[in-house]
Amino acid sequence: MNEKKPSKNKGNLSERDICTKFINPAIEKAGWNMRTQVREEVSFTDGRIIVQGKLYTRGKSKRADYILYYKSNIPIAIIEAKDNKKAVGHGMQQALEYSEILQIPFVFTSNGDSFVFHDKTRTDGILEEELTLDNFPSPETLWKTYLKHTNIETPEAKEIVEKDYNVDDSGMSPRYYQQNAVNRTLEAIAKKQERIILVMATGTGKTYTAFNIIWRLWKTGIKKRILFLADRTALLTQTKNGDFSPFGNDIMHIIKNRKIDKSYQIYFALYQGLTSTDEDKNAYKEFSPEFFDLIVIDECHRGSASEASAWRAVLDYFSSATQIGLTATPKETKDVSNMEYFGEPVYTYSLKQGIDDGFLAPYKVVRITTNVDEGWRPTAGLRDKYGNEVEDRVYNLKDYDRTLAIDERTELIAKKITEYLKATDRYAKTIVFCVDIDHANRMRQALVNENADLVAKNWNYCVKITGDDEVGKQELDNFTDVEERFPVIATTSKMLTTGIDTKMVKLIVLESNINSVTEFKQIIGRGTRIREAEGKVFFTIMDFRKATNIFARPDFDGDPVQIYEPEPDEPVVPPDEGDIPQPGESNPNDPESALPSTPDISIDGQPEKVKKYFINQIPVTVVNERVQYYGKDGKLITESLKDYSRKNIEKEFASLDDFIQKWNDSEKKEELIKELAEHGVLLEALKEEVGQDLDDFDLICHIAFDQPALTRQERANNVRKRNYFTKYSETAQKVLNSLLDKYEQEGIGSIEQGSILNVQPLSQMGSVVELVRAFGKRKDFELAIKELENEIYNIA
Repeated sequence: MNEKKPSKNKGNLSERDICTKFINPAIEKAGWNMRTQVREEVSFTDGRIIVQGKLYTRGKSKRADYILYYKSNIPIAIIEAKDNKKAVGHGMQQALEYSEILQIPFVFTSNGDSFVFHDKTRTDGILEEELTLDNFPSPETLWKTYLKHTNIETPEAKEIVEKDYNVDDSGMSPRYYQQNAVNRTLEAIAKKQERIILVMATGTGKTYTAFNIIWRLWKTGIKKRILFLADRTALLTQTKNGDFSPFGNDIMHIIKNRKIDKSYQIYFALYQGLTSTDEDKNAYKEFSPEFFDLIVIDECHRGSASEASAWRAVLDYFSSATQIGLTATPKETKDVSNMEYFGEPVYTYSLKQGIDDGFLAPYKVVRITTNVDEGWRPTAGLRDKYGNEVEDRVYNLKDYDRTLAIDERTELIAKKITEYLKATDRYAKTIVFCVDIDHANRMRQALVNENADLVAKNWNYCVKITGDDEVGKQELDNFTDVEERFPVIATTSKMLTTGIDTKMVKLIVLESNINSVTEFKQIIGRGTRIREAEGKVFFTIMDFRKATNIFARPDFDGDPVQIYEPEPDEPVVPPDEGDIPQPGESNPNDPESALPSTPDISIDGQPEKVKKYFINQIPVTVVNERVQYYGKDGKLITESLKDYSRKNIEKEFASLDDFIQKWNDSEKKEELIKELAEHGVLLEALKEEVGQDLDDFDLICHIAFDQPALTRQERANNVRKRNYFTKYSETAQKVLNSLLDKYEQEGIGSIEQGSILNVQPLSQMGSVVELVRAFGKRKDFELAIKELENEIYNIA
């Protein structure tokens, strides 16, 4: 392909001018509705949250110049625009990257002279060609090409994939990955696929996605009677009254107490509400096997694909229905396989991708190990608190709180949890995952004692939420409510591992033995919701059971931003601030899992017949640990933080002069610091090692280029010694001296704010207009600020 060179007469136009004068007319002429089918400058991710100590920033969001839709939420083409100084195909690689994420088949680039067209549906070996501005393809042309490529050509199949999305009165619309999930599912159904699975990380809106799938299928009339299956009562009400509310209550019904009413169209039910150990009491058999056209199975990893599962009995009975499984963690063991039942996922959106896109909260890890965790052996003839002789063997993390409860260990953990909350936020929603119900109760007691001051004022500051406790279960709604302050701490066993929308949880405590990636991801999912307006942008995992060793598993994705393991005399807060395992199930990847295990206490609160010892007066302390960090690629940093940072800085800047030039050229140094953070340079963590009062500039020069580091105070004093202010008026000198003081106290970012003159003490010197006039015109003031920055860094 001979690519045309840029036209000289367009060379002075900006990229935006090229779009307005050349690309838009070409698209519109081809038959695209500019109001309903064309979106310009579309940011389709929010930008990863980058945690820097107690502060955070967001990385750059991914933004497409144009996304073209055949119909609303059905994207079909993407265009990357460039100014005319660049070649017509200059943006193709970026456009292709975005098209892979957005799953868009047709990709275009343009500089205003013509288009380069990359057609992913072609099979003749010619993927790219150049088109004139007059030959941009119409919506119908691209859509027909796509349908032919996907083998969707019958009228019935086309009706399914072309059906409109629900129009939300609030203006809410699906995110790009939800669009992908919905569109890929409808395409599969259009092609007569009857078993479908969607894998979407916890917190990414599986239920909202399910609603959009069901809405479009119900509107076509292809699926008239629908069953939504879940495993928690709270999920049914939450789903019916929330995401599914556009259907209206007249056609929706929650099956309760095994009472069947066949007059509705959309049903919600618990598996356990439809099945029974008594075959004659299986409520689902009151429906005919062909009653439902569509079944959606929420959290389908929880056994629905097991041959022995009651869930599977329901699916087998309604085998003629299309069945869609939703899960964050597909289950693959020697006995159970979601993939064998449903097939390969039609779409996957992972935890790692959700964090990278900025839709899910990243997390830190605090690891704490006690002196008894590696092993404890009772003295000969030791009896527990109740007079039972403790079996003589070595006990470790696998045993604690299953067969052996050490009061002092429980109390130490409660103390560390409380220490963390006191150092950060005592009202931060916290879930403590315990071994069983008895352990959850003892942990609640220990936490109540550690937080006696707050519990005395609010009895429900800390509650146990388990299946056997009606009071605790009643508090669940308050715990998950964003507006409710109490309860703050919930101790639990299995009840909160999955399906509960805990939007404001900021601390997850692992005090349960977890061997399964599936269960681990489900637990992490309790904290992944972002509530930026309420200050929830990341969360912390406090691990007392070495459960976070799962990060090293090859089947885990979405690693933490930092792991911190405090030594005994260090604060608990960092300096910079699978499946549910069955009893006896072992994990071949975990050497500890070969140890004898003890059955859990059952969900109904009735203990299994297990011998458990309750002992006290055992000295339990925190042992020496270390600090670990994870890099921007999610891999553990095995070298020193300084060496790791040096390498990342050197990748961005060829030399010290190169860095100084870019620093000097940056209108806002904060943007350059943010860019470095995106590339894995952890300045806040480095400051802890090198010195808190170092300027970011000096920290980078010192770490990467071996330059002597000056503190902000030293830099400010050097400016004062040069006394260059004398050329300004008296008022202007006062302004500059105040700005220099702010730099010394807070750093360069404080004087680059556009509203700096409105901040004390400058606001007390006069109005903004008066202060600017002290320098002359506005541009004179801006030049004075730039000169001050140059003097601070002594850059000519």
